[in-house]
Amino acid sequence: MPQGINKNLQVPRHIAIVMDGNRRWARERGLEAVVGHQKMAREGIKKVVKSAIDWKVEYLTLWAFSTENWNRDPKEIAALMSLFRELFKVQAKELDELGVKITTIGDLTRFDQDIQDSIAEWKEKTKENKNLTVQFALNYGGRDEILRVVEKIMKNTKLNSTEIKKMTQDEFAKFLDTANIPDPELIIRPGGEQRLSGFLLWQNCYSELYFPKVLMPDFDEEEFALAIEEFNNRKRRFGK
Repeated sequence: MPQGINKNLQVPRHIAIVMDGNRRWARERGLEAVVGHQKMAREGIKKVVKSAIDWKVEYLTLWAFSTENWNRDPKEIAALMSLFRELFKVQAKELDELGVKITTIGDLTRFDQDIQDSIAEWKEKTKENKNLTVQFALNYGGRDEILRVVEKIMKNTKLNSTEIKKMTQDEFAKFLDTANIPDPELIIRPGGEQRLSGFLLWQNCYSELYFPKVLMPDFDEEEFALAIEEFNNRKRRFGK
């Protein structure tokens, strides 16, 4: 934990991060975009995870790949898929050693089968870990998630049309990718862009939003602490 930081701050149970700025980080250094993604996957994720554990955060959601990211250059997508293979082989082992439970949100069916298998393997291996739950948002989009929820509800033969009309928000939330996990109290988007791009569209209703200018590969322990300090400066009213 960085020096000079108040250790008695209120800590969010669930922090979610839009991992933005990898490509800009690389371009500022005259490097190919993939180098920024590599920096994040090989160093940045572990750094953020360690910070979350140090602060005793319970849940950390990392948006690694959106439904819109498939529209990027095929070369970049191929490089990202290679990084996901590495992530759920090398970095996943390191997270396991830190006592991290690995989960995912998003529609994994579009990924190659070997990536799906690796993800399933590490979910199983780490399911009893207690130090921190890390949710990787992969092929995730907020609108896509809500559409998939509607599909699940329509396919649920136990519910008739009358019951669907009377469905409460809590009942609807049980069909979300994040079912049984609290909504994020704090959402961070490094890189200075002040929008969420559909991230956790249902779940972000009362989330505090923080947009530091630092690019994601440079989002370190000190930046994490500054985010928690900023969270403590907010007055959360929940519509009251």
